[in-house]
Amino acid sequence: MDSTFYGAIASSAVIHGQLEYPQWYDPIQLLGPQDCIASVNDIVDKMDSLVASNNRAAVQELKNIFGLAALKDIRDFAQTIAFPIGGPFFYPSNTWQEINWNPKYGHRDFFYFCDNVTDINAVPEITTVDQALAKYTGGKPWKNLGNYAAYVKRFILPLCESGDYNSPECFGTQHPDWWANTTTGAERSYLYSTCTEFGAYQAAQPIGKKSLLSRVINSTYTQEWCNWAFPKGKYNSIPATPDLAKWNSFGDFNFTAGRLLFVDGSADPWKDLCYHSDLAPQREWDSQPQHLINGAGHVWDLRTLDDIDTEPQYIREATKLEIRTVGTWLKDFASSGFAS
Repeated sequence: MDSTFYGAIASSAVIHGQLEYPQWYDPIQLLGPQDCIASVNDIVDKMDSLVASNNRAAVQELKNIFGLAALKDIRDFAQTIAFPIGGPFFYPSNTWQEINWNPKYGHRDFFYFCDNVTDINAVPEITTVDQALAKYTGGKPWKNLGNYAAYVKRFILPLCESGDYNSPECFGTQHPDWWANTTTGAERSYLYSTCTEFGAYQAAQPIGKKSLLSRVINSTYTQEWCNWAFPKGKYNSIPATPDLAKWNSFGDFNFTAGRLLFVDGSADPWKDLCYHSDLAPQREWDSQPQHLINGAGHVWDLRTLDDIDTEPQYIREATKLEIRTVGTWLKDFASSGFAS
């Protein structure tokens, strides 16, 4: 650590930058309710086959089923129907990332979504939708398409109060003037770090690997927003793509500091950009203070209880580790000369 901070806890801290981040969805693929996950994967595959075949009429029918015929850009449609799942940048509802062990701060919307997608008692007017596009897929039904679309129409579309779904205030992103508006809020600041150094653009898995997000979304989608939001000016310009070398110049996956404790969750969608990433090189000897909470999501160690003995054991043990670690630092602080 430098002379500014004596010690710190890095909770779900991203230390690795990369351009596209399809791994955001990996924990959901692995740990989400598998009948729900399989249905979404299959619907995405079928949608992508329609797009690849340039079957515009079929794609428009699909948009109609979700109540999103007004969305002009297929990528905006793909992003909108993925909102209940989430992504690394923009979504208007609670997602996998907002799940938390502490009910005071957590939201279970993702599980409500999956309950609806896999509802075996849905009414015929919903279940018959599964056959609506079978004529384009060799007679094969789109299992749970009706349930999926019904959820989006009931819980996502009402978030657009004006009903103008293609507007920038709702689900349409192809509005350069809106992105260039410097009065917009915190998302603009986050986008700047994304565009300049960090990356982690929303992206789907390639063909041949299951994807919860349509493959029409890749790095060019987010890069357009970057170019519209931050055009070259007198005092500032952004690179053509994020300067990942700057972000990673502090050590990347080998980032080390003596009084820095990395705490990550194995179910965190950001884990693969954190210290415990599956993408990190194998470390033969690890002297860096670190802890991986098995089964935990994003920043699950931040929300503790006054009586830590009533926390779930996997959270409680992480809390106790952090208390011991900081306690050790404090014992050394008085004699360190740091504050003099």
